[in-house]
Amino acid sequence: MLVSFDQYVPLVSAERTGALWKLAEERRQLDANLLRLPPEGGVAEHVEDSLDVLLVVVAGDGFLDGDDQELALTSGAVAWLPRGSRRGLRAGPQGLVYLTVHGRRPGMSITGAAALLRADIQEGGEAACALDRVCPECGKMRAEASAPFCGWCGERLAPEGGR
Repeated sequence: MLVSFDQYVPLVSAERTGALWKLAEERRQLDANLLRLPPEGGVAEHVEDSLDVLLVVVAGDGFLDGDDQELALTSGAVAWLPRGSRRGLRAGPQGLVYLTVHGRRPGMSITGAAALLRADIQEGGEAACALDRVCPECGKMRAEASAPFCGWCGERLAPEGGR
């Protein structure tokens, strides 16, 4: 599969933000997303505990914030974000279009069912509802309740408590 983002991005309305393109083949080992942040938009600082992420700037400019440093991003910049690192993005006045690539997250599965059946586990009541923190585009939890964009796919999110 060949995708030429320098030809693809100008065809997408400049008003469209969030995920512009996603790698969607069923049998892939990688996930990749092309994301657009609006001018002066951003992704709140967060920590990715389980995956390294490669970020490639396709168009625009901005800043990568995290781990007590700020890096300027311009078209063609490549950044490796190791798992466990703190990171956030801020777009410049032209906005920021970037590609993220990382290992595919395994699907959800039921594990440890035997442990759940043990008699020594105390019931703790009903779990807190966190649906307001789930991204409607990719279904993943936002890192911070106040994040304006999904840290996974870049989709604009409703304000905290809203849908």
